[in-house]
Amino acid sequence: MTTSGLVYLVGAGPGDAGLLTVKGVACIQEADVVVYDRLVNPRILAHARPEAELVFAGKSPEGHTLTQDEINAVLVNRARQGLTVARLKGGDPFVFGRGGEEAEVLAGHGIRFEVVPGVTSAVAAPAYAGIPLTHRDFTASVAVITGNEDPKKDESAIAWDKLSTGAGTIVFLMGMANLPDIVEHLVRHGRSGSTPVTVIRWGTLPEQESVEGTLDDIVARVRTAGLKNPAVIVVGEVCRMRAQLNWFEKKPLFGKRILVTRSREQASALSEKINRLGGEALEFPTIAIHPPADFGPLDASIDRISDYDWVVFTSVNGVRHFFDRLRERERDVRELGPARLCAIGPRTREALTGRGLKVAYVPEEYRAERIAEGMRAMLRPGERVLLPRADIAPPALAKALARTGAVVDDVTAYRTVPVTGSTALVRRLLAEGRVHAVTFTSSSTVQNFAGALGMQDLQRLMAGVAVICIGPVTARKAAEMGLAVHATAREYTIDGLVAAIRNYFGGSGAIA
Repeated sequence: MTTSGLVYLVGAGPGDAGLLTVKGVACIQEADVVVYDRLVNPRILAHARPEAELVFAGKSPEGHTLTQDEINAVLVNRARQGLTVARLKGGDPFVFGRGGEEAEVLAGHGIRFEVVPGVTSAVAAPAYAGIPLTHRDFTASVAVITGNEDPKKDESAIAWDKLSTGAGTIVFLMGMANLPDIVEHLVRHGRSGSTPVTVIRWGTLPEQESVEGTLDDIVARVRTAGLKNPAVIVVGEVCRMRAQLNWFEKKPLFGKRILVTRSREQASALSEKINRLGGEALEFPTIAIHPPADFGPLDASIDRISDYDWVVFTSVNGVRHFFDRLRERERDVRELGPARLCAIGPRTREALTGRGLKVAYVPEEYRAERIAEGMRAMLRPGERVLLPRADIAPPALAKALARTGAVVDDVTAYRTVPVTGSTALVRRLLAEGRVHAVTFTSSSTVQNFAGALGMQDLQRLMAGVAVICIGPVTARKAAEMGLAVHATAREYTIDGLVAAIRNYFGGSGAIA
């Protein structure tokens, strides 16, 4: 008899969260419970629903959080409760992932399951190191072998006499502890000591490190480099292609994990740009965007919208929330009438022009005094200016505009609310030195980030981490919180912030 629960055995890929399959994402989003391994990228867990139960089932050569029997019990137990379970396994579940064993257990208990293949590190790590596993000039055969077999076993399950010369390319997974024995077996059974070898640690991730050599010297080279698991060992002439095809390690942000603190709705644009440059963006939203707690002031402004001579928008959020409320109030955008629009920044301008609206003024510099100076020639004393923006926006812009003689209504169009969803993960990565930079796009992201980590731990956790800000106002707030600012964007936009990140790491990129 089959129970009502369902277990997805999902291959989570080799590390790079972008290599998770579309079907894998759908399974995680559907799941009531997510059971994940040690090598599953934490970014993948962001696809889970907020209410989903997350169960860490990490296993490493040093020890297990849960034994395999305990993992099996969790899968069976949750499925018997009628829940949908996503079992996330690094790489592919059926390539040395014990997915077959877990499927057997589920089948034995009459539990429905589906297998979602993943990108295995046996293919992905060499690809990210610039090594094609097959090439018509070198070989047409590949063997993927476990590197975990106990070398002291009386009888090996690996036919070394056939493997050593029978496959053009040989890939060993999780074989670092047995590397000397692997090399010894291959050479003793006929593989030339001059055969090229590349060992790739943390393939597809910012920590990726590759050591090249031959069967004769790879053990010594790996020992000198201090490489440990998780690593993939590639043996074969195709390793020679790395000199020409090594693409990933040459990207400008390769090796950099960068924390993005923007709201979840806005983080993707910055994250995508970082990822395209070879870095890894880790999203840690410190703010969420919400409607105003009190719509009264905004509604009053909308009710007399035709009275305004200017409407000044300081962000995309301001545009979206203002026009959403305008629509909810069943008012017509044409009631703006002769009012001219100011957009602070190119993205805000695009948000307005995308609605078919003409923007009269975009300041060259996005600072309060400069904006007011630029508008001074266009503003007559007594003209009315509407400034719909965030609840915590500093008053400097409203005051600067008022000094021109304008009558300014500074109203809350949206609120920024602190959020700290993945604080434990971020604290751990910072403590382990696995975050290289933190980006801040507003004063509120700085303040909420410091609040999430705790002021007492902020300096310790941020030691050696670059702080990169979108503009001087944000940089001043970071300094007030005791953070050393290492780079500030010249243009106060996401593209400007990305340029600052790239310039910083392209220069010295090092923190004393």
